Amino acid sequence: MGRNKKLPKLTGLEIVDISSDGRAVGRTDNRVVFIPKLVPGDVVDVQVIRKRKSYFEAVVENFQKQSDLRVEPFCEHFGPCGGCKWQHMSYAQQLHYKQKQVREQLVRIGNLEIPEIRPILASEKTRFYRNKLEYSFCDRRWFEQSEIDSAQEITQIEGLGFHAPGRFDRVLQIEKCYLQDEPSNAIRNSIHEFAQTHKIPYYNPRQHTGLLRNLMIRITTTGEVMCVLIVADMTDAIRELLEHVKQNFPEIDALLYVINQKKNDSIYDLNVDVFHGKETITEELDGLKFQIAAKSFFQTNTTQTELLYNAVRELAEIKADDLVYDLYSGAGSISLYLARFARKVVGVEIVEEAINDAWKNAELNQIKNVEFFAGDMKDVLTPDFVKTHGVPDVLVLDPPRAGMHKDVVSVIAAMSPKRIVYVSCNPATQARDIALLGDEWKLTAVQPVDMFPHTHHVENIVLLEQG
Repeated sequence: MGRNKKLPKLTGLEIVDISSDGRAVGRTDNRVVFIPKLVPGDVVDVQVIRKRKSYFEAVVENFQKQSDLRVEPFCEHFGPCGGCKWQHMSYAQQLHYKQKQVREQLVRIGNLEIPEIRPILASEKTRFYRNKLEYSFCDRRWFEQSEIDSAQEITQIEGLGFHAPGRFDRVLQIEKCYLQDEPSNAIRNSIHEFAQTHKIPYYNPRQHTGLLRNLMIRITTTGEVMCVLIVADMTDAIRELLEHVKQNFPEIDALLYVINQKKNDSIYDLNVDVFHGKETITEELDGLKFQIAAKSFFQTNTTQTELLYNAVRELAEIKADDLVYDLYSGAGSISLYLARFARKVVGVEIVEEAINDAWKNAELNQIKNVEFFAGDMKDVLTPDFVKTHGVPDVLVLDPPRAGMHKDVVSVIAAMSPKRIVYVSCNPATQARDIALLGDEWKLTAVQPVDMFPHTHHVENIVLLEQG
């Protein structure tokens, strides 16, 4: 039998780049080394923990030099928490590497000729920018190394917060999160304190036991607040908890609950019940109003969404007599935004509930030049559909991270609209899809947008015109 070779240590490794998944990059002997939580300019000694044919994965053991690009993380949970992984890098550098990521994905994966990329649109707010957060309860939280090393006895074993990276069965207890404005932290901490005091059992995701499962908080730019508690059953203890939230947080406009007895956390096939207040809250976006329900699809950075949609409209060059198709339209926010400038907008989305929201929001804003259709894109977007509704002058695409099905790409190519504006949260699949469309299309504009500061994620808009 072969022996496992001991994995090497690397000394004096200089960090030279950031990968598309947000990890730092060093190089040694023609092999790439990926290390988390570093920035270019750091010089470190590392221990390799995983060896692959063309790369190593490693962890830091010692700093020889810290980069001038490094800044002090602002959150006490930085490191163990899987979110906001770029807090240790200046915001200007974050934007630099996001724009670099867009260029590399389009050129390397799509093999595309690209114009000069427009400067990335920075986020006005880099903290407290999310309108929605989802937390998990767990009957055994993630213990940080400092707690394990401490001689003090650990008394609190349950956690309410975010899942530890790579662990579905462990939750990191969050004290203060900088992603969502107050009263988000106050509500979460109050619920946790009440549940601990009253010994309400937290969920165990392995054994599927316990009452408290998830917590969702939405806060709109209009100042309205929604709190959704997801539980395994409705008991007297849960009613007391909801009453506690109602009494202590009168600013909550919609206090809701969901009973989930499934073995997964999705609530989209479950009923949402009102404990107190309204069923929905209102969000505003560039003069439009949107009714947001517990299960509504809506961009989570409202302020930055206005910049995103403005950029889409500018690139699309929509005229008053244009027919626009909005594919993967969600709850219709792009459709309704663009309908004010076009003759008609046709939205298509696979989730029927999102289409229902789109119709409601069209009525709320008294927008009549829209139509919405629910169904799988490759099944709905047929030649007969195009024949019935017309060939679009402008096609707007905003697919999920996985990109488009190849059959949808084929229909779009055959449809031959004048302009395609493709919005993507994953420049890699965006590049692949553009390449699949073929040489008939020329990429004439690229506009990155930062929707999620302190993460490696980047939104990208491209304009394709028939060449």
